[in-house]
Amino acid sequence: MAGLTDVAIDALGPDRFQSVLTAQQWKAFSDGVERSRRIFAGRTVWMVNSTARGGGVAEMLNALLPYVRGAGVDTRWVVIEGEPAFFRVTKRIHNHLHGAMGDAAVLGGEDRRVYDSLTHERGAELAERIGPRDVVVLHDPQTAGMLPALKRRGVPVVWRCHVGLDMPNELARAAWRFLLPCIIDADAYVFSRRAFAWEGLDPARITIIPPSIDPFSPKNAEMPAEQVEAILAAAGVVEPVAGGPPAEFHRLRSDVATIRNKAVMVEESRIGPETPLLLQVSRWDRLKDPVGVIRGFAAGAAPHCDAHLVLAGPSVAEVADDPEGAQVLAETEDAWQALPEGVRARVHLAALPMDDDEENAAMVNALQRRAAVVAQKSLAEGFGLTVAEAMWKGRPVVASRIGGIQDQIEDGVTGLLLDDPGDIERFGELACELLRDGRRARRMGEAAQRRVREQFLGTRDLLQYVDLLGSLLS
Repeated sequence: MAGLTDVAIDALGPDRFQSVLTAQQWKAFSDGVERSRRIFAGRTVWMVNSTARGGGVAEMLNALLPYVRGAGVDTRWVVIEGEPAFFRVTKRIHNHLHGAMGDAAVLGGEDRRVYDSLTHERGAELAERIGPRDVVVLHDPQTAGMLPALKRRGVPVVWRCHVGLDMPNELARAAWRFLLPCIIDADAYVFSRRAFAWEGLDPARITIIPPSIDPFSPKNAEMPAEQVEAILAAAGVVEPVAGGPPAEFHRLRSDVATIRNKAVMVEESRIGPETPLLLQVSRWDRLKDPVGVIRGFAAGAAPHCDAHLVLAGPSVAEVADDPEGAQVLAETEDAWQALPEGVRARVHLAALPMDDDEENAAMVNALQRRAAVVAQKSLAEGFGLTVAEAMWKGRPVVASRIGGIQDQIEDGVTGLLLDDPGDIERFGELACELLRDGRRARRMGEAAQRRVREQFLGTRDLLQYVDLLGSLLS
């Protein structure tokens, strides 16, 4: 059907997690896998979102669903297609849920018409495909309007919201009012944090499930230092070193591939083999504040340490549900151009190719492992998967004390938290503290990896979904 696209899901054996879990964790997880086979026998679990590539939701589904398949549970992943006008509306909703004005427009009657027209149509299309014993999980604002049509099918429907605000303002509440008629009849509402749960929802139907990472994905798998340099050199991010290994990476199914595409770099100098790096990886989104990262580095870090800054994000042409990406990248380039010449030579912008999702993930993996310190200076954040990714690689993270970031980082133990995301100079100073103190940075990185192992691997996420969906089906 033209309005729905099925995303292929490979099956991966859950047994591989035994190598990274404690004995107690493995026992709980393997018991949960057996329970899921009984609960979902003869049923299909449907996951629905708005894009198969780019952004945290697509990344999490790519990480989790192969293990659901590998456990013997029939799961399907469907992406809804939409026109640019629809994604402009949903980007507006997304910004408002974060308390930000975004494109300076308020949600009005034409937005309602555009949103309802497409989501009602997509909901009706999906309702024709699901069986009477199935269960559906809808992700984020783009899919919320599908819920009424699916509920009329008589199956359990969960709405999962990955974005939120610790202290909601009137913009956020207006977005709630816009979406509430769509989702009010959901069997369960899932949020990443308790603080993100909306007013007006039945508290008994609210479940908190923080996101997670897959330690075996191309983005998080182990990668020797020489392989890191080879991948980044082949991608055009760093200067090549003679005599290095081939620029190869392991795909999720363990076959070996070679880096073939190059990043588009905005820079005046190259990154050498000994250059210490401060890195931020994110979509080109104003809420990730790439301009603030550049200015903070220039004000608080560049005068006091010799590190370079790398801002990396996806090629903006490849992320279908983010119409503002190209604008934000252009604003970031303008901020880079405005830097003093000596500082500008130490700041690098990297638009990473998205032709091959796993190749892109391997480049991000290599960048995070190449970095001495990782940043996430967001102005608003639902969870911030890049934080957990960097922590898993043993890197300390300097980030804003907002949203799910503060659930991941223990300030002073696994990283440093910036109390005021708008204090750009303090951000630079915190990053410089760790860039200049390698022993402290390594100690924090080791603690960070332990924290991810205990709380933010996909096994915990999967068990929570088994419990939630099992309770609805029972």
